[in-house]
Amino acid sequence: MRDFDVVLLEDETGGYVAIAPALLGCHTQGDTLAEVMENAKEAIDLYWETLSAEEKKEMLKEKVVGIQKVKALA
Repeated sequence: MRDFDVVLLEDETGGYVAIAPALLGCHTQGDTLAEVMENAKEAIDLYWETLSAEEKKEMLKEKVVGIQKVKALA
């Protein structure tokens, strides 16, 4: 077992989106926070199965150190 950081976003059409930053392209959605977290675990498990031993080793080096807000003209 390994812990993965997951970023949760509100989806503009309702529900939530979960992104696993350490696993490029690994994301999912759900209607509730409980559902999106369950879906995130499944997405991470499935993603992990596709990786070679070397890819897994490299992915485990990635760590999220924080999320910050940046003010910018938009």
